[in-house]
Amino acid sequence: MILHRRRFISTTCALSSAIALPALAQAPARYPSRPITLVVPFPPGGSVDGAGRAMADRLSKVLGQTVIVDNKAGAGGTIGSTMVAKAAPDGYTLIVTSQTTHVVNPAVSPRLPYDAVNDFAPITLIDRLANVLLINPSLPVKNFAEFVKYVKANPGKLNYASSGNGSVAHLSMELLKAKLGLFITHIPYRGAGPALVDLLSGQVHMTWNNLTSNLNLIQNGRLRALAVASPIRAPQTPDVPTFEELKLPELNLTSWTGIAAPAKTPEPIIAKLYEAMRSILRDPQTQEAWRTRGAMVPEDVKPAEYRQEIQQRIQFYRNIVKTHKIDLE
Repeated sequence: MILHRRRFISTTCALSSAIALPALAQAPARYPSRPITLVVPFPPGGSVDGAGRAMADRLSKVLGQTVIVDNKAGAGGTIGSTMVAKAAPDGYTLIVTSQTTHVVNPAVSPRLPYDAVNDFAPITLIDRLANVLLINPSLPVKNFAEFVKYVKANPGKLNYASSGNGSVAHLSMELLKAKLGLFITHIPYRGAGPALVDLLSGQVHMTWNNLTSNLNLIQNGRLRALAVASPIRAPQTPDVPTFEELKLPELNLTSWTGIAAPAKTPEPIIAKLYEAMRSILRDPQTQEAWRTRGAMVPEDVKPAEYRQEIQQRIQFYRNIVKTHKIDLE
């Protein structure tokens, strides 16, 4: 009797496993079965928001479910990032990642309420953005060489705006100053928007920002671009040299935007999202739309490669702060 009972239990367990495994294997086929929330940890209107909305619209069509953009702004992207880090790892809450939230913040803020590497499952990059050194056209310089000469002739008389202490603009400008021995005063703002307003009015002389957000202002002559951080010259500003051409390869770093899920999201779901996004980015219409807004379609970056890039960039900016003794207060 005992032997028969054991055989019955063993057979029942085996049958249960056989039923459960196909159910798990079929889960990605049923995913998504309801709308997906894509969190943008910044206000509407910026380059991160624009990239997220462009991808959400296309992803909705590919996946057959609505992808809802939810702006959770505040604290330099920390509020939205923390929310997604704590969300259920089921594929229904994603985040638009950026260098601010997943590189610079962790590089300069050791007490972040989220871990940029371990609290997220990176999926892929969705664009790369050329950064650009911008000046108010009232400065009497037409190119980078004239700019360097003018700054050196006027030490301490010029200033630059950034979106805040420890921002990409702050660290990049401090690196530029250190490499060329320039004396330019840093004026931190609470965000790129207020910094841009004062740059346009002439209250500050220069800034560092992405090309996408400032393309119209450059083309209309309200701002002057002196150099771009990009592998090649941006097609929208073909007369502006790269930092590589100017013998400053350390500054030739693009910014990027990506998509991630909470850590422990099942691998089949990550794989399905990755394939969907890569198919979107291969589409010629998408590529043209990206070019129109001043963005570059990234190379094929797999989830593991994306995680590695985040780790490498964090260390890069930590080294900048340490080597050049940058004050983050």
